[in-house]
Amino acid sequence: MREFITLFVVIDPIGTLPVFYFTTQFVPPELHWRFAARGVAVATAVLLLFLVAGQYVLEGIGLRLGSFQIAGGIVLFIFALTMIFGDPKPAREIEEAERDHMAGAVFPLAMPSIASPGAMLAIVILTDNHQNSVRDQFVTGCLLLIVLGITLVLLLLAARLKRVIGGTAANVISRVMGIVLASVAVDAILNGLDTVGIISISGGTALPAL
Repeated sequence: MREFITLFVVIDPIGTLPVFYFTTQFVPPELHWRFAARGVAVATAVLLLFLVAGQYVLEGIGLRLGSFQIAGGIVLFIFALTMIFGDPKPAREIEEAERDHMAGAVFPLAMPSIASPGAMLAIVILTDNHQNSVRDQFVTGCLLLIVLGITLVLLLLAARLKRVIGGTAANVISRVMGIVLASVAVDAILNGLDTVGIISISGGTALPAL
């Protein structure tokens, strides 16, 4: 149960909805289900890769987990700023959408929204090869797939939810959630700085904030 709650919090299926709305502004409605499916599929592949080999890779190159979290927080913060201050219909995004409707499914929907740096780190922590058996890691992997399945269902229902709340309200929610994402990003950076020993945060937790 602890692993499920942890994965649900760090992947944050509900918090992914504003990102989905933002990235599908110029995607034809009939392609939204493919957009959602591709985003979740890519995120699933990335997170399963980290489940299998993430710890070996990070330990192999001598990368500190805190450094990875700081970098991810910075990337997420930059994206959050585009949600807050971005033009509702910038010409650059219209051109990109016309060129490749599915581009946004990889970035920023799959990464860093669903497969966030915090989710990657959580997977590494929950499947620590030095502390958990293969059976425990398999169970964690199944729980991961369940959370990602919930995420896909919510994204497939996103269009109906948007019709209920209306386009203007969705735009307002997107910008408000941009502020929330910026706060989450700052928290991730602070936790990363705490992990590497640059600062000390009282009452901090060992689990990633993203």
